Amino acid sequence: MYWIDRIVISTIVFAGLVYVLWAAPRFLDPTASDPVKQERDRRWVTTSPYFVDRQACRWLRLCGLHHLRADPANREHRNRKNAQLRFDPPTPDVGSGASGSDKATIVRDIPDYVFKHAPLVHLYSGEQFWPSDIRDHITYMDVQLNSTVLDKTAPWDLDNMRHLNQLNGSVFLHSKNDVEKRPPWLHSRYNIPTEYPSDPESATDEPAEFDELAATTTPHHPHARPSDYGQSRAVHAQPTPQKVLGAKPKTQKEAAKGYKPDAQGYSAAPAVLVLVDKGEGVLDAFWFFFYSYNLGQTVLTMRFGNHIADWEHCMVRFKDGVPQGMYLSEHEGGQAYAWEAMEKRNTTFNGVPNAAERPVIYSATGSHAMYATPGDHPYILPFKMLKDVTDEGPIWDPSLNSYAYYYDYKSDDDFHPDNAADAKSHLSVHHHDELPETLTPAATNPNAPTSWFHFRGRWGDGLYPLGDVRQWRLFGQYHYVMGPQGPKFKNLGRKKMCLAKKCRIRHERFGSGTWY
Repeated sequence: MYWIDRIVISTIVFAGLVYVLWAAPRFLDPTASDPVKQERDRRWVTTSPYFVDRQACRWLRLCGLHHLRADPANREHRNRKNAQLRFDPPTPDVGSGASGSDKATIVRDIPDYVFKHAPLVHLYSGEQFWPSDIRDHITYMDVQLNSTVLDKTAPWDLDNMRHLNQLNGSVFLHSKNDVEKRPPWLHSRYNIPTEYPSDPESATDEPAEFDELAATTTPHHPHARPSDYGQSRAVHAQPTPQKVLGAKPKTQKEAAKGYKPDAQGYSAAPAVLVLVDKGEGVLDAFWFFFYSYNLGQTVLTMRFGNHIADWEHCMVRFKDGVPQGMYLSEHEGGQAYAWEAMEKRNTTFNGVPNAAERPVIYSATGSHAMYATPGDHPYILPFKMLKDVTDEGPIWDPSLNSYAYYYDYKSDDDFHPDNAADAKSHLSVHHHDELPETLTPAATNPNAPTSWFHFRGRWGDGLYPLGDVRQWRLFGQYHYVMGPQGPKFKNLGRKKMCLAKKCRIRHERFGSGTWY
């Protein structure tokens, strides 16, 4: 009887372990699987040169255990001798800013209400990977076709990236550097916004001094709410004009000085504003924020979800010029809020104090996911094992420096990635210059490049193979995932505020709510 009991208990324990190993990947990955994804996963597993590793991955969902190691956010202590290089932004050959076509385009002004209700973004106080300029980013990237980095490609930049769509296969922008060594361009510390004062009397038009010591430390502030949290309050003493893009590139020495913040909340990294007219008085203002690196979060000291290039966004929906609600992107999805639910701050607009009502949002450390409140934001796993963290760090005012466009999704045959195959067929019949120009620069930047917007590939490295020493996967979660597609492929033509099919508009900032 004793041995029977032992056998029964062992069988139950084994069955429970098998169930956990089977269910964990499905629980941890809220996105649906499909045959194509499963076949791609089988090929990925075979890249490991070790038989034991492949079997452990197939049967136990434990992949690359021998690759596990610490993955700190900041590794620059290894390169202190080159500390000065960390703060000098590159000076790439950015081209003329033309769209690549001689066709006349009609530029449109941006309605005042878009800027009166533009977001203010609290970046995390201890952030290591700050906003990046897409012009700078692409200078550090090669073109990868399928799994091969192309040695010979025609010169490309923001003005002609659309031509990369003609390559037959999966196209990625692939880092020229080993990102595990944390090259300076990943951090983009020269784009840190200056402090954005809550006291209007302390605002100044003088250029801010750049503190190198502060830029290399990671201060941590308690996630305590100030006494006036959630209240409207003035932040500008004087209006600050929007920066004009497309200026002549500076020399390396000039750029190092010119990238210092010169206005409250200004960052040298341009945001991207895309205005989409939905008809019947509805206008969606999409604000996109680009970072060269996404640092994944940790679970039991193990880091998951790193990727090169990170596009985050928020969207303000207007009806007849009146804001109705706001959408904030989070990982594979996001959450929508009614306008009255958002925290707001009053700012000066066109010289009139408190004329603008700006929503305040919070960017999570590392992942840059967007939230309506500061604090901890757990997701997927229980007991806050996996969470984003936000706080009232430096404020970024994207309206001070941005590329601004109008997008006509109705005239664009491949505005959504689901019809990528049809889009390729369309490209094979029509010459690039014959395609309708569905993205037009706004009057604030009539020569802004447009070709980059139509690039269908990924802005960062593809999925590292299991045989790569930087890669591991536990229960379906990868250490490194592939980089994202660009703003065009965020379903900008959607009728609902949410990116997902199911859309629940929240009427409060606090309380439960998830993107999955």
